[in-house]
Amino acid sequence: MSDLYQHGTGDVLTERHDNGVLLITINRPDRYNSLTLPMFEEMNQIWADVERDDQTRVVVITGAGKAFCTGMDVAQPDPTPQDALAMLETERKRVATMLRIEKPIISAINGPAVGYGLSTALLADISIAADDAVLIEGHTKVGVTAGDHAALIWPLLVGMAKTKYYVLTSEKLTGAEAERIGLVSLSVPREQVLPRALEVASQLGRGSQQALRFTKRALNAWLTNAVPQHELSSALEILDFAGADYAEARQAFREKRPVDFPSARTAGAPAK
Repeated sequence: MSDLYQHGTGDVLTERHDNGVLLITINRPDRYNSLTLPMFEEMNQIWADVERDDQTRVVVITGAGKAFCTGMDVAQPDPTPQDALAMLETERKRVATMLRIEKPIISAINGPAVGYGLSTALLADISIAADDAVLIEGHTKVGVTAGDHAALIWPLLVGMAKTKYYVLTSEKLTGAEAERIGLVSLSVPREQVLPRALEVASQLGRGSQQALRFTKRALNAWLTNAVPQHELSSALEILDFAGADYAEARQAFREKRPVDFPSARTAGAPAK
């Protein structure tokens, strides 16, 4: 459509629906909607556009094809230190904007959601997941701190015990299990995910916009009060990008072999 959302890459699509609903689709289905480095900035810009868009009342975000979003595309070249610092600032703005936007955001989690993808899914105000969708926090598996959302929102959603278990182990959850423990709002059969999300969005689009926005503002005070934890975890994640564990994880992925973290070979080793 010819409006402020046209950024020209085709990696993120937008479509207007009735009742002020905006559908955002992450569009790299051949790469399970993983993000290139430029896409992080594009997604940040889209949320800024949503905030200033008078035509949009409710946002639905989903992924093209079989996945929601599987985080950073690890097949791309390693980020430089400058890339990592730019990403830190981009992510700080992205999270702050998602929390500040008063329009309801609904995530339609149609398939795997990992890392950044899970962050976007859970920072939405309402999250609707496929029963069989795979959700993985994932950061510790690639040798970096869980920095883009976990310290901010997981403890509020599921409590500290479940948070530490799933965030430290990066164990998989299904959408059904995520609903059971309170991590997502609803789980439904896969073919119903987007229709249900659009149905809820349309309902909200017809509702009292002032009441909805003021309610979201009040509820999000719980999250904005926790922003310092998020910024600390994000900074630690960026430091990890320069570490040997992250380099080994990326190399192992490319060679399709198990990861052998250097820190696991040295930490706690018997003194000689």
